[in-house]
Amino acid sequence: MTRHFTQNFIGGKRVEPLGTEFIEVRSPYDGSMVGVAPLASNADIDLAVETARKAFDEGAWPRTSVADRIAVIRKFTELYAARSSEFAGLVTAEMGAPAWFAAAVQNLIRDQGQAYLIAAEEYPWEVKRAGYPQGNSLWLREPVGVVAAIIPWNAPHQVALAKLFPALLAGCTVILKLAPETAIDGQYLGELFTEAGLPEGVLSILVAHRDVSEYLVTHRGVDKIGFTGSTAAGSRIASLAGAQLKRVSLELGGKSAAIVLDDADIGQTVEALRYRSFPNNGQVCVAQTRVLVSRKRHDAFVDELVDNVQRMKIGDPADPETFLGPLVAERQRQRVSDYIGYGLESSADLAIGGLGMPEGINHGAFVKPTVFANVDNKSRIAQEEIFGPVVCVIPYDSIEDAVRIANDSSYGLSGSVWTSDSEKGLAIARRIRTGGLTINNAAPDLLSPFGGFKQSGIGREFGPEAINHYIEHKAVAL
Repeated sequence: MTRHFTQNFIGGKRVEPLGTEFIEVRSPYDGSMVGVAPLASNADIDLAVETARKAFDEGAWPRTSVADRIAVIRKFTELYAARSSEFAGLVTAEMGAPAWFAAAVQNLIRDQGQAYLIAAEEYPWEVKRAGYPQGNSLWLREPVGVVAAIIPWNAPHQVALAKLFPALLAGCTVILKLAPETAIDGQYLGELFTEAGLPEGVLSILVAHRDVSEYLVTHRGVDKIGFTGSTAAGSRIASLAGAQLKRVSLELGGKSAAIVLDDADIGQTVEALRYRSFPNNGQVCVAQTRVLVSRKRHDAFVDELVDNVQRMKIGDPADPETFLGPLVAERQRQRVSDYIGYGLESSADLAIGGLGMPEGINHGAFVKPTVFANVDNKSRIAQEEIFGPVVCVIPYDSIEDAVRIANDSSYGLSGSVWTSDSEKGLAIARRIRTGGLTINNAAPDLLSPFGGFKQSGIGREFGPEAINHYIEHKAVAL
């Protein structure tokens, strides 16, 4: 079913676009039409910012009690849950996410929503404390203002809500900018928030290409930018925002390392890494695409990994048995293919995969799942984010060497340590310069901060740390 949107969602209602362009979203699997949506012009951005500005400066939402804001978000989560299967299927159609991954993301969305509600209920919105050298003070946390939330295409609802929840709970008004590749799924969020009781003017949702997105970032009516995407785009946004001393938080790329110790079970580790190294066809910022294995176990590990990759079903992303679907677009297929070419030109050994389409596939933006062995950590395929199903297995000579290799990256977003000795794993995790790690197959905590060191970003999402990015601090001496 083609979903055709002819109007923008601005301030809680559908309005005629002020621009004239529309975008067609087509499946990267078979080219079928998924939907049509308006592309925002600068004039549409002006209207959305004006609407958000008025709602923030004069409207009720920033002055609504925290309890009432929590009630609206809670109602939204209930409305959303009732349609989660529909939304999972829509994202699969838009960008090729395998059905298993899209379903898993829906579970994440459910859990992150509950976690944000817990964080908001426990957050210290007002604190009265003894002053120094005398008196008392009231420490207030107030909404930062109008927020531009800019999201990528790889997990659109999850990333959008990771920004919308804390921003709205803080009392901000928000303009959500969707990626053109997934211009359809986000259209449904607006109506759900309106149905949940979000007041008029608080939320706008637009689709825009880069030039109009930059216009939004630099708009004088926007107080804060929340961005998830590539490090290059994040650097550009930080530069533009910095010129205006505009608040900014950035969740960017990664080249995360999985350190496999000699006491880890190879079979169990490889099976778990199947979901951590190849999720969403490799298009996940936290994908663990550098796997560090001791030199003496390197070949045995690679053999097990190759066997696992050979058993991955590749094809129609809507098929629940499919593990790997197409990449989001032809340009992404070409980008990943270029990196596979770099790997073939390097000193690394091609263990499985390589250039060309997977066997039996003759259409769609597919690449072969690829594993390079004996990779030099200084090579391009080990240092640069590929954002596709390409994994580098890197041998190490000692624990010290493994820690050095893991930290020898401009990124620092995620990672893991695999071992039968959890205390040993924790000791190694403490030495890794990255924003989050797991010991073995532990599940991430959605009340803990998520974000990166180095070029993987500025700021954190999830828990109270996420809310911190959408508030200003005010001290009132009493």
